Amino acid sequence: MNNLSNTVADGFIHYYRDCARRVEALAGKLSEEQFWKKPYPYGNSFGNLVMHITGNLNYYIGAQIATTGYIRQRELEFADHTESKDEVLRKLNEAVDLVIETLKIQTEQTWGKEYTAIGVDDVTDRFGIYLRCAVQAGISAYA
Repeated sequence: MNNLSNTVADGFIHYYRDCARRVEALAGKLSEEQFWKKPYPYGNSFGNLVMHITGNLNYYIGAQIATTGYIRQRELEFADHTESKDEVLRKLNEAVDLVIETLKIQTEQTWGKEYTAIGVDDVTDRFGIYLRCAVQAGISAYA
C-alpha cells in the first residue's frame, strides 16, 4: 500500500510528465519561426517561456534540492534565442526527468524540509517548491 509521501510524489510525477507532453504537443504545431515569435513587442515567445520553465526547474529543484550546481542566468531565458526549438524542448525534458528523480526520493521527512531560494520568499518547504514549479509549468502547458 502506498503511503502519503509516495502518493504525493506520484501525483507530481504524473503532472510534470503531462506538462512536458503538452508543451511538446503545442510546440510541435509551431514552426521554428513561430516558436520564437513574440506575440507583442513586450511579450515573450513560446520558446522563451519554455526556457523560463526549464530554468525554474533546473534552479529551484535541480540546484537547490538535487545540488546539481546549476547556475541560473534568468535574463537569458527571455533574451533572443541561440538554440533550436528541438534543443530547448530536449532541455525541458531533461529538467523534468531531473525533477522526477528528485521526487522519487522524497520521504515523509523531506517534504517538510526547510527550503529557501532567490525569488520564492513565500515558499518554506520542499512540498511548496514542487507545487510552485508545477503550477508555473502548468500555466504554459495548459494555456
